[in-house]
Amino acid sequence: LAKPVYHPGFIKKVKKVLEIVCHNCSKVRFNRIWNICKKKTRCENEVKEQKPDDGEYGLNMKQAPVNHGGCGNIQPRVRHKALQLIAKYEAQGEDGVKKKEEPPITPEMAHNILRRISDDDLRDMGLNLEYARPEWMIVTVLPVPPPPVRPSISMDGTGQGLRNEDDLTYKLGDIIRANSNVKQAIREGSPAHIAQDFEQLLQY
Repeated sequence: LAKPVYHPGFIKKVKKVLEIVCHNCSKVRFNRIWNICKKKTRCENEVKEQKPDDGEYGLNMKQAPVNHGGCGNIQPRVRHKALQLIAKYEAQGEDGVKKKEEPPITPEMAHNILRRISDDDLRDMGLNLEYARPEWMIVTVLPVPPPPVRPSISMDGTGQGLRNEDDLTYKLGDIIRANSNVKQAIREGSPAHIAQDFEQLLQY
């Protein structure tokens, strides 16, 4: 395919993964306690120091600081609408007023986020590194079933006259034409809104 597309059967799973990773650095941003992390809207980068502990180490002894290693970017709320994923931000404008933005999360953006997740984070998420990588839930290559799976049908029943193609063959033809339109738009440098229309047609 010229551009990745969402798989209708996995789009909800993709949404759930995008809700727990940073959209900029792909680090997992959930903690052991969900009640603490669900309200966080920023991938934290600062070093947090523990409060003084009066335990066995004596008074005013500080434990080692814990650094999350995040990038500091604000994280959106992911919403699912039909075959689209939408990111909801509260961005602060130049005048200091917060404005709500709802840019779409394209399949290409989601694929780039998912494939950057580290192996350690995938293990923590309970995913198999060899058989269940999250970026595989985005369709980048479409397998074409062979003709025996989608045989043509004889219209008169004799096998000699006019033949009609299977519905699957017609749908594959639509996908091929939509994919060709996307390739042509990219090759010719078409305006963004035209290329986006062709990509949405390929998705559907």
